[in-house]
Amino acid sequence: MSENGINSKNDFSLFEKIMNLSDDSMIMDETCILHQSVMLLSDKWTLLILLSLMQGDKRTSELLRQIEGISPKMLTQTLKKLLEANLINRKVFPVVPPKVEYSLTDTGRGLKVVLSTLYDWSVKRIGTT
Repeated sequence: MSENGINSKNDFSLFEKIMNLSDDSMIMDETCILHQSVMLLSDKWTLLILLSLMQGDKRTSELLRQIEGISPKMLTQTLKKLLEANLINRKVFPVVPPKVEYSLTDTGRGLKVVLSTLYDWSVKRIGTT
């Protein structure tokens, strides 16, 4: 796999094959892998946290300062969800007071291409309205 998370043109061939299936050969429900991924990323704070961590490793206090409007409780809940989804790492340093840093996993870094494409699409969409 390349560093941006996409192997080649073949990565899109499975999606293209799915889109070309007949209407009755594919059932669409919440078990769809794309639906599950979008639901994970669609949380109010998830993208902002991921974008912040794409800039580099961050401590909780840095995330709270950078992400305007997020409460400590919501940050903690969202970080926990991202940890469970293997999108971020949590590193605890053995110091007093405790120091915790968050960083992206390889899977989380793989979202750079997806989010870059989504950003470009958003800019074009705003330009056409």
